[in-house]
Amino acid sequence: MTIEAEIEVDTPVEAPTKPNLALYWASSCGGCEIAVLDIKEKILDVDAAFDIVFWPVAVDFKIKDVEAMEDGEITLCLFNGAIRNSDNEYMAKLLRAKSTVLVAFGSCASEGCIPALSNTTTRQATLDWIYRDSPSTVNPDDVRPQERTEMPVGVLELPAFWETVRTLDQVVDVDYSVPGCPPQAHQIWAVLETVIDILSNGKPLPPKGTVLGAGEKTCCDECPLEREEKEITGFVRPHEIIPEPGKCLLDQGILCLGPATRSGCGGLCVSVGVPCRGCYGPAPNSKDQGTKMVAALASVIDSQDPEEIDRILDGIVDPVGTFYRFSMARATLGRVTIDTSLRESEPTEVRS
Repeated sequence: MTIEAEIEVDTPVEAPTKPNLALYWASSCGGCEIAVLDIKEKILDVDAAFDIVFWPVAVDFKIKDVEAMEDGEITLCLFNGAIRNSDNEYMAKLLRAKSTVLVAFGSCASEGCIPALSNTTTRQATLDWIYRDSPSTVNPDDVRPQERTEMPVGVLELPAFWETVRTLDQVVDVDYSVPGCPPQAHQIWAVLETVIDILSNGKPLPPKGTVLGAGEKTCCDECPLEREEKEITGFVRPHEIIPEPGKCLLDQGILCLGPATRSGCGGLCVSVGVPCRGCYGPAPNSKDQGTKMVAALASVIDSQDPEEIDRILDGIVDPVGTFYRFSMARATLGRVTIDTSLRESEPTEVRS
């Protein structure tokens, strides 16, 4: 017997495969990406639990890396940002195909948020303001970006700018949503911790469509300020008065969207005297944040006289931009309806 035959050769043991995690940023400010880092040292726990296979804002991944993956190879994808151009649409459809679980992460992806305020006007008017009419614009030749430009080195292409900003689930099928502008760090960690627990222990996933990282009440329910439900005779902007400490801001005539906003942020803004802006989206069982807020205001305006009511309401500066700052893409009144049966074809818009 040879020496080699007497040596036992150990069979290599493969390391257990971790689930794959992807994060992507479409039309948004990027705050949701930064908020992920707000979980601080727990990011090491995320790294221990997942293989991060796509996160362009933090690591040098390429789109071709995702295109080369098998369908469903990404276990969990946190997709933030609204869908406002053809590139956003392409990435949404690509990541939907490659992901087992796709999450609309943050207000832009789940409600449209600030980008969707342009849904109150047209694509042409938006471009005119940006490239011609804005006081800060110097563009005497009215040069506009073109989708295709012939150059000596080849054709340069830019994404097609859409007429309407959409939420992620108005373009592709979405499993869950996480609200917030951005989501609060403790809620982000709660979502990730839950997913880690589910994957580690074989637990069932929550029902599809569940809003994760949020509460089941309104912001008012977690607000520490005392409400007396006073009837108000006028509205003031936050800089116009010094609020009385400990007292409800709405009672003091400061427009606060707490009654129409889902809980989950911990009442951070209102606890320091800043009115709720509505970033956690519509309250549970409410499809339209703006109309919910209008109904709440109707119950506290101290007048039965139409002219007096008009005067009081005139104190609300930019009602549409205030009531729908974070949810314009889902607005019922005057919104662009989305035919979700056409997700896989060219976008079709029907004005309601």
